[in-house]
Amino acid sequence: MNGAISVSAAAVSVVGIGADGWDGLPETSRSVLRAAEVLIGAPRQLDLLPEDACPGERIAWPSPLRPAVPGLLAAHEGRALAVLASGDPSFYGIARTLAETIGAHRLDVHPHPSSVSYACARLGWPLEAVETVSLVARPLDALRAALHPGRRVLLLGEGPETPARVAALLREAGWGGTRIRVLEQLGGPAERILDGTAADWPYERTDALHVLALDCVRDPGTLRLGATPGLPDEAYEHDGQLTKRYVRAATLAALAPAPGELLWDVGGGSGSIGVEWMRTHRDCRAIAVERSGERAARIARNAAALGVPALRVVTGPAPEALAGLPAPDAVFVGGGLTAPGLLDACWAALPPGGRLVANTVTLESEALLARWYGRHGGELIRLAVSAAVPVGGFTGWRAAMPVTQWSVTKGSTDS
Repeated sequence: MNGAISVSAAAVSVVGIGADGWDGLPETSRSVLRAAEVLIGAPRQLDLLPEDACPGERIAWPSPLRPAVPGLLAAHEGRALAVLASGDPSFYGIARTLAETIGAHRLDVHPHPSSVSYACARLGWPLEAVETVSLVARPLDALRAALHPGRRVLLLGEGPETPARVAALLREAGWGGTRIRVLEQLGGPAERILDGTAADWPYERTDALHVLALDCVRDPGTLRLGATPGLPDEAYEHDGQLTKRYVRAATLAALAPAPGELLWDVGGGSGSIGVEWMRTHRDCRAIAVERSGERAARIARNAAALGVPALRVVTGPAPEALAGLPAPDAVFVGGGLTAPGLLDACWAALPPGGRLVANTVTLESEALLARWYGRHGGELIRLAVSAAVPVGGFTGWRAAMPVTQWSVTKGSTDS
């Protein structure tokens, strides 16, 4: 079978356009727009096209956009259809939504330089060394996970108030010394750069079409949060139900998160396992299941404060609350192990190759894990941590309660 795809058979042309409008488009993009019977885009993008050169019917995207895409495409099936996008349509752009709706093979994408490429060119930053965070239709708290001393971050803003909101978040989070530059209308005749720091940011509003560039500076006394699992316990709001730092690091190592995978954090407590699972990669996902409403709210606050506001929290007792959840790639059970049917439900939900890790400090739960270990194998270990503490005028060791951990990968024949 020939795997080649004919671009001419594409149902939708997707054309990137910049602030320089029609004048900045290559001839290949112009010819597509001239021939289009239907032109779909944001009003700002449609206004950049001369009506004499692009006579097709013009349709502005409704809001919210994503739910409207299938119906809008279906309504114009069979017509020459062109969709406008800002910059590179495949970089945080409409091309992804269209590919998920009708298939990538039905798209003919004509990219334009992205706003990130323009920003790096203006700042002299190497593109491959910069982290990009989109705040378009995303919580502002997602920025927090990208904050590291000396790191350069580009933010795709949403609306003229975004820079002021970012500055306020940075001040609150202890990053007030961070330099902020707002690059407006990149590539167009009205391009300009606003410069300042989060601590004294003077602009309440900027041009809506902008990119923010951050040179991250942590204020003195702000807690250092590394890029690996095992954040300081002080990073979390908790009531004592917290997987402690060194056990947490060992637990994440056993769970072995990979990009795109989904974790069930059952008996979420303070949410630390789910939070640090998601911090390992921006595409990691997690669902924390917690029976206490008070603790569930605390999990959500911790997730937002540590830069992973997309962590989903389900309030209810397990295993009942697990029903209907999307299948996990890994499961962590940090509490409630002896609840009837809990381990059975978690094991049944895992696909072959999925991982299960369970921690306990009680003899009753330890006996349960020993039985499951005898049935399914894996690794059964005991983690013991001692900390140096004052003993009179001397120093001695104080041992924390040992933690028994069972970790296992489900085989294709396991049931």
